[in-house]
Amino acid sequence: MSSTPARRNWFPLLPPLMLLGVVVGLICIPLNIVDKRVDSLLTEGFEFGIGWLALLPLIVMPVLLQLQQRLMRDGAGSGIPQTVACIEDAERSSALLGLRPLLMRLVLWGLAASCLLPIGREGPVVFVGASAVWLLRRVLKGPAKELGVPLLLSVAGGAGLAAGFNTPLVAIVFAAEDLYKRFNLPLVWTALPVSLLAALVAAFGGEPMFAYGELTALMTAPTQMLMAMPVGVVGGLVGALFSGLMLYATRKMTPLARRFPIPMGLLLGGGLSLMALGNPRVLGQGSAVLHDLINTGGPSSLPEALAVLGERIIGPVMVLGSGVPGGLIDPALAMGATVGTIFMPLLTGHDGVMGVVFGMAAGLAGATQLPIFAALFTLKLCGSLQSVPGLLVSAGLAAMLSRALQPKPVYHALAEQFIAGLNPEPHANQSAPRR
Repeated sequence: MSSTPARRNWFPLLPPLMLLGVVVGLICIPLNIVDKRVDSLLTEGFEFGIGWLALLPLIVMPVLLQLQQRLMRDGAGSGIPQTVACIEDAERSSALLGLRPLLMRLVLWGLAASCLLPIGREGPVVFVGASAVWLLRRVLKGPAKELGVPLLLSVAGGAGLAAGFNTPLVAIVFAAEDLYKRFNLPLVWTALPVSLLAALVAAFGGEPMFAYGELTALMTAPTQMLMAMPVGVVGGLVGALFSGLMLYATRKMTPLARRFPIPMGLLLGGGLSLMALGNPRVLGQGSAVLHDLINTGGPSSLPEALAVLGERIIGPVMVLGSGVPGGLIDPALAMGATVGTIFMPLLTGHDGVMGVVFGMAAGLAGATQLPIFAALFTLKLCGSLQSVPGLLVSAGLAAMLSRALQPKPVYHALAEQFIAGLNPEPHANQSAPRR
């Protein structure tokens, strides 16, 4: 990827970049509204029970897989591998981006999320950003020529994250750390107006400033770091397991879901419904689980907490591995918070909300191998500035341990799987007749 020199005068590029941010923010508003309503429903359901809603996965999974196979094939998949494929080769944009695949992905995700399936939303919102670049390609002709399409796609993908989670700074880090795979001045200067406008416009339905309140760390920095170490180790192990299962399930289950959408949908949806009848915390993207852990302490016994942890690992893998659009940030945060709730008291003797905070960073870093992104994201959600030393220790340890066990970060590995599917083997091309 060639280096793009930094401009001295950015003002001529601001109008189209600001328009891009506004469009990304507007498109993400419906996703944020769905997320809020589902969280409210589940938060109440954890306290009073969800009744027949536990059967929704059994009903919706066959419908989703059938839709993906018959009518909305271009909308299947997370959205991040498709974006990465376009960043690596801009010529793929005309086939992978645009209004049609965008609408398909949003419909599939909206149906899945509304029916309480355990999926995140960073995949669809990142895809929103990339598709907005394609839809506005004439307006963005100047920035594309000056900065390059890969940089614009990376920035817009990060802006989608900013619009979905009200996190403009974290979105810039994600664009650099994961999508563009480098930090430079052109990316930072380009991302600032796009991410800020996207977050501002989408704030109507986005996360509040601190989604889970301002959680205070009543510990000194050395104590935090000591307490965060075992959480980071367990979070790294669990995160590596989660990402490894995700890659394996995607490789094995997606072809089966395409060939047998109804039977696979009944099997996967039935499994989720059975788990939900036992404990509804398997449902939803994960935000409601985090609210429950912070405000009520979560499950009342260790066996129940371990069961929730297992379900928060297996549930998202079952859905996302079958090709349903979604993401793993929310599930990873919920999984990590459960790890912190269980293992910080067990391993350190210290009980409190900091186990949730350190666990969130560890779970996200272990799943994505993005430690700075995970620490900043957790800090943004919890508003706990005093916990920075513990966050960095838990996220750093988790990411390093995950990297040792899982050589490729999950987003990169999923993108490689997707790109390999776009490029058939040479011998297969040679034997195919020309049309």
